[in-house]
Amino acid sequence: MLPLNSKRHSAASLRRNLSEYVRRLFRVRQMDLEYTLWQMGNLCFRPKKVYRTTAYHRQTKLQWARDDPAFVAILSGLVAVASLAYCIAFGKTDIGSLLLMVVKGVLIDFLAVGVVLCSVCWLIANIYLREKEENHTQGASGPTEDDVEWLYAFDVHCNSYVPVCLLLYYLQFLLLPLLNTTSIFSAILSNLLYLGAFIYYNYITFLGYNTLPQLQRSTLFFVYPSLAALAAFLLLTLFGFNSTRFVVQLHFG
Repeated sequence: MLPLNSKRHSAASLRRNLSEYVRRLFRVRQMDLEYTLWQMGNLCFRPKKVYRTTAYHRQTKLQWARDDPAFVAILSGLVAVASLAYCIAFGKTDIGSLLLMVVKGVLIDFLAVGVVLCSVCWLIANIYLREKEENHTQGASGPTEDDVEWLYAFDVHCNSYVPVCLLLYYLQFLLLPLLNTTSIFSAILSNLLYLGAFIYYNYITFLGYNTLPQLQRSTLFFVYPSLAALAAFLLLTLFGFNSTRFVVQLHFG
């Protein structure tokens, strides 16, 4: 468990960093949009390269988490645009339906679920994955140097959500005529798409925590769930379950 002083220091630091983070959301001119787009592109094809720059950021800024909210802003915009496209495709064009779908996509699916997932990963990392304190010397950043920052855990979620957004919002939208049918081929293809998105999310999450030198056994917690996803894919496909049709029925009836 984390020491009491460490918990208090972490909570105060988190409140301070979150406050500054939210304020910077409204300062568009201070956002590094070019670097954010570079990160998003590399997360799709070379995610390890992104985490190498994260390690460099730790050395220069003395924190692992981003201090620029541009990534969250752009990713929220991508989710919002895709949500509107789905509404239009399924004939839900009234203002209420459009706003509701954007709220579901951005505030619930991306942010709220992300906060829950990253908080669970953050707790697991700090309680079970950290090396024993005697193996590390305290650095200039104080007693919580070895703590995994909550904002970094949220960054990892955002990084992992990029391929999910592209696969399950954009590619799925383009393939809807092929995926949203009752054929077994559609079920296999749809379930493969969701399996790929889950595995990629899990892989980028694993890379994010594996980058932290104070953690151990990260493979056990962040890679092996992909095997469970593969088993679920085989089982659901065997019973003819179509992930795309399920999601469409869930959101559009």
